[in-house]
Amino acid sequence: MGSFLSSLPLVIVVLAVIAFLIFTGARVGVRFLIRRLAGLIFVLVGVTFITFILGYFAPGDAVLTQLGQHYTPARAAQLRHMLGLDLPWYRQYLNYAVQLLHFNLGNSYVDNQPQVLSILQRDLPASIRLGVTGIVLAVVVGVPLGLLAAVRSNTRYDTTAQLFGLVLYAVPSFVLIPFFQILMIKLYQANLPSLPVSGWGTLDTEIAPIAIFGLGAFAYYLRITRASMLEVLGQDYVRTARAKGLPERVVLWRHAFRNAMIPLVTAIGPALAFAVSGVFVVELLFNIPGIGTDALTAVVERDFPVVQGTVIILALSVVFLNLVTDVVYGLIDPRIKTQ
Repeated sequence: MGSFLSSLPLVIVVLAVIAFLIFTGARVGVRFLIRRLAGLIFVLVGVTFITFILGYFAPGDAVLTQLGQHYTPARAAQLRHMLGLDLPWYRQYLNYAVQLLHFNLGNSYVDNQPQVLSILQRDLPASIRLGVTGIVLAVVVGVPLGLLAAVRSNTRYDTTAQLFGLVLYAVPSFVLIPFFQILMIKLYQANLPSLPVSGWGTLDTEIAPIAIFGLGAFAYYLRITRASMLEVLGQDYVRTARAKGLPERVVLWRHAFRNAMIPLVTAIGPALAFAVSGVFVVELLFNIPGIGTDALTAVVERDFPVVQGTVIILALSVVFLNLVTDVVYGLIDPRIKTQ
């Protein structure tokens, strides 16, 4: 019973994916679905090969990094043989490909050599909660404000919203985070209410990372919603709808916003994919145990199985969410048909 409960989230995810694939096949056609799934295989093969080649020819040595002061030629040769690094590059890649066919991402070169899959399963929930929550918050706040800015274009509100969005979009998170941390330290030293400057797992530690990550995305969605709505509001069918005497609410939501959503959906899909794979800078500066932090640490330590596992997660997220985006296109605009 305990093992079943521990695997219940994975079972739910698998069932959700199967249900989505069935819906996709019914909506856009089985041929389209099969073509996309076949493309997924080629993408994964290409991603794994390119990542492996870059890691193989990159400068440095994972064995030297792992042994450190305990390095001796004999120990290095033994460890290199144990990790399979003394084989030719094509044999190493072939071994890795065989492991992937068995859903095995290999073992980490460091950290007592745990399985890469266990590392990703341990840290992926934090990355998903941070990235997806930040994107959802940005969409919920940014899209209505962008819609309002388009409706009130060339007014004081529009100018203020554009200026505010431009500043937030231009200032990167690695600049905002140190300023926030300094401010929180000053407030703490003055015995004033403050938020933690690092950590994860409680409400007070999660507020700041999610908000700061969402600020940049919020500004982007505000600007893209405004630009898309302004383009649609100038179309003939919107003027015709208004000339028929339809209420402004109906014109905006049923005729204008639905067509303006296509560029917005195009932007949200990849953003969610990259959020799933870890918000690297935010995780690093806030000391969040996510796969973004794992990937950056693995790059420094030349722990290439972890880097490859993170890249595979990113590739899967991008391909799957592109598929979701194509389906959403058809739901938003029935004129869009996938042949």
